[in-house]
Formats: sequence, C-alpha cells, structure tokens
Amino acid sequence: MQEELLVLPPNFEIERTLQEQLSGRPGHQRCVVGDTELLLVVHEVPEAGIPERKAIFFWRQHNGKWFQPGGPGLDELSALLDRYAKAIDTNEELLEKTESTELVFKILRHAGPLTRSSRNLVHALEEVLTQEPDDRIILSFRDRARELERAAELLQSDARETLIFWQAEASEAHAKSSDRLGKILFKLNLVTGFFLPVVALGSLFGMNVNLPDFVHELFWLIFFGGLGVGGLLLWFVGRKND
Repeated sequence: MQEELLVLPPNFEIERTLQEQLSGRPGHQRCVVGDTELLLVVHEVPEAGIPERKAIFFWRQHNGKWFQPGGPGLDELSALLDRYAKAIDTNEELLEKTESTELVFKILRHAGPLTRSSRNLVHALEEVLTQEPDDRIILSFRDRARELERAAELLQSDARETLIFWQAEASEAHAKSSDRLGKILFKLNLVTGFFLPVVALGSLFGMNVNLPDFVHELFWLIFFGGLGVGGLLLWFVGRKND
C-alpha cells in the first residue's frame, strides 16, 4: 500500500528532517522541529458538531523568515486569531440575548471545541518559543492566543451556569406551583368535608320512601345539625393540618 503524503502549500520547500516527521495527516496542533527549520501546524476555528479540523501550516526557514500558504509572513496567523475572537464574541452575544435552552446547548457544544482548540494553539506557539525565544511576533501571538483561551473558557463556564440557573429556576417554580396546588386541594377538601354531612343526610332523606312525621317537623334541626357536624369536621381537619 502506497504511503499517503501530507499536502503542504506549494511554496513550502521544507528540509528532509521535517518531512520525515510528518505522516499523511496533519495531526494535532504542534511545532515540528527540524535541523534548522520549524513547521507550525495549527487548526482552523472548529465548528460545532464537526470533529474534523482543517490544518494551516507556517514554515520558518533557517534564516528566521516565516512563510504562510499565501506567501511570506504571518498575516494568516493573525487572521486566524481574529476568527477565533469573532466566533467567541458571536456566541457570547447569543448567550446574553437567548432564552432558549436549545440554543444554549448549541453554544455549549461550540464552546468546548473552541476552548480545546485555543488551548492547543497556545501550546503549539509555546513550542515555537522554546526553539526561538526571541521571536517577538510569535510571543505576541502566544499572548493573544492565551486571551482567547480564557475567553473561550469563560464562554463555556457561562453557558453551563446559565443552564444550571435555568434548571434551578424551573425547579423552584415547579415547587411553588405544587405548593399552591396542594393548598387549593386542601381548601377544596375542607369545603367538601363541611358539606358532606348535609349531603349525606339529604341523600338519605331524599329517597322515595315514606319518612316519619318527625323528620318533616325537625327538618331545620337536621339541616343545621348536619352543618354543625361538618363544621366540627372542618375544625378538626384544619387543626391537624396546622
């Protein structure tokens, strides 16, 4: 099986020592160290839900001159950091405005890859500084990448805390609703218990049977007696509830 070769920008004529350290895939973000040259491998801003990463290469010649895919310089690295900053800022704005749990989950899914990718970018730039500690441009990019790493971590933390807050708020609202419902049901039960004796007596004396004469004479006594029994039941249940 023929070994797959890594496709580098056509203007990169890297030394053999660097070539021997590369496989057919770009791999993680890192600095590949040769005899006299460096190859910086970084990743494009990750997208939510997409595990694949697009690699961007930067080549440092033995004379200290940097090359990027489009030619000499490190402008593309600066533009990459701008894209990271824009992605983080966009998610932060969405998080501040949204009231949708689904959108917060989407932001959280994006914040994770942004955090990991920006952290690995910092490590790759620090590897360059290990070899070239006096490279002020890379030092500046490293410091900016650290700021982006922190911003991505804060975005991820804020999204998590937003979901936790909403969950606690929903639980509290549910508990209050359950408490109000319980109180309403208790009052209904008290009312039902108050009229239960009257209803029972009414059902008994409302049957199509011949009732004794004293029932007709004592109707109001029986009626108010039923209410009295209901009142005693209401007082008893209410006292137990307290």
